[in-house]
Amino acid sequence: MEESDLTPREYYAQIKSNPARAKFGFGRKPVLVNIDLQKSYTAVGEFKTAYETDPKQLDYVNELAAICRSKKLPVVWTHVAYMDSGEDAGVWGTRTDTPDSLQNIKKGSRRSEFDDRLEIDHDNDVIYNKRMPSAFHETSLQSLLVWHKADTLILTGGSTSGCVRATAVDSLAHGYRTIVAEECVADKHEIPHFANLCDMLMKYADVEPVDVVKEYLEGYVALND
Repeated sequence: MEESDLTPREYYAQIKSNPARAKFGFGRKPVLVNIDLQKSYTAVGEFKTAYETDPKQLDYVNELAAICRSKKLPVVWTHVAYMDSGEDAGVWGTRTDTPDSLQNIKKGSRRSEFDDRLEIDHDNDVIYNKRMPSAFHETSLQSLLVWHKADTLILTGGSTSGCVRATAVDSLAHGYRTIVAEECVADKHEIPHFANLCDMLMKYADVEPVDVVKEYLEGYVALND
């Protein structure tokens, strides 16, 4: 194992700045997947589980979603919310049992609600209540992607080291080009945030500035097939 005195932030910057770094690239048809942008994770100052990395994160997400809708591309939102017993959290909900514990994000609770700053089209956007880290796990996301003949997933949300990473790994495993919009993902601490951005960049996904993602979406032309 190589050793280094670099911080995760510095190591990520070093990897990202390599001009010879290979990329998967954008494909022919993308879908935007916004992961768990709910108050339990975005309402900083209200819930101790919440966090913020880029203060404009939700503005950027709204911009990406608006472009996708204008191009008739699917916009997906996920959130976690559990039944009163918490049993649908499975073993994931067994380590602690405090008001802030995962399994205590109850259906219909304020913690389960999407952030009020988000611009969600509840008539046309796709909303999944997921119980596990990956947006693919026991949701119909894969069926949706097949129906739309998508080959690219654009990921936003949180946390970078948790549900974003899990979704990115599953996305690759399902055969999709995966793009993480850098300013649109967030985590509780910079160490897991940058360490996992670096890991995804090197293995599972392209991590691209939001402006690059916007440029791609704005230039998207619908396919005839």
